[in-house]
Amino acid sequence: MIRDLRACPRPVDGCAVTIGAYDGVHRGHQLVIAEVRRRAAERGLATAVVTFDRHPATVVRPDSAPLLLSTLDQKLGLLDATGIDYVLVLTFDEARSKEPAVQFVDEVLVDCLRARLVAVGADFHFGHKREGNVELLRELGATRGYDVEVLDLVGLDGQPAGGGTSVSSTAIRAALAAGDLARANELLGRPHEVRGVVEHGDKRGRDWGFPTANIALPDSTALPDDGVYAGWYVRPDGSVHPAALSLGRRPTVYADHGLRLLEAHLLDFDGDLYGEAAHVRFVRRLRGQERYDDIADLVAQMHRDVDDTRSVLAADAVVEGDGR
Repeated sequence: MIRDLRACPRPVDGCAVTIGAYDGVHRGHQLVIAEVRRRAAERGLATAVVTFDRHPATVVRPDSAPLLLSTLDQKLGLLDATGIDYVLVLTFDEARSKEPAVQFVDEVLVDCLRARLVAVGADFHFGHKREGNVELLRELGATRGYDVEVLDLVGLDGQPAGGGTSVSSTAIRAALAAGDLARANELLGRPHEVRGVVEHGDKRGRDWGFPTANIALPDSTALPDDGVYAGWYVRPDGSVHPAALSLGRRPTVYADHGLRLLEAHLLDFDGDLYGEAAHVRFVRRLRGQERYDDIADLVAQMHRDVDDTRSVLAADAVVEGDGR
């Protein structure tokens, strides 16, 4: 992981490089990186991903920037797992957004990574006001010693996508927003995971026999639609706990005025979680949020939710392994 251009690797035989936000490092991203690694192996090159600390859209169009599928730390961990040789993380700020396209090529691709192959999508743009595109990248490559390969968007089968069936961060966000967690997880290739910190809540769940961890999340986090979910809760020590998850405004208690909260009830767990970092994985949607006229009815439903969570996660542990 390279966070400073002063620590550039400058591999002797050069690099095959791909560039992008890589939000979520989903199955499409993984297929792109696998293809870059394959082509690099054919030419005896190292491999590198250039990505960004802050999604570029949060700087150049903050009012319409997308919600994020992964934190920076999560993204870097997922990229590391692909087997790529180098991940260069560029701080994307106002200065970077105004950098001329030619400067980016010379400073990052040529000097830092010694690129010999650059693989990007057909709609790739870079540099100030998106002045750089694939055509300019090719023109510069002709005098700077690298080739450009344009990679198609792919479907789940790894073949070029058609008819809107591509694996993309945009498609995953849309599936989450629509409450289609199964589709989002299929495109991701894993359960959607969010990360936050456990904070104190109103402790109503404890009074009802269901203590919950209230997890404060960054405002930029992409979340599923409101509902009750079966999922996994990962503690800082790496231990993984089955959890019934509630995401929403708690309509039985607060009607339409509650804050939107993510609460996790860890099954068969009794301990202090306050202040710790939490990784929460959404495995399956159990139901939508509902309003009950009687707290006893709500508690009865919570018992059913816990039973359903046990059943779902028992099957998930068999399929996926419970040591993730």
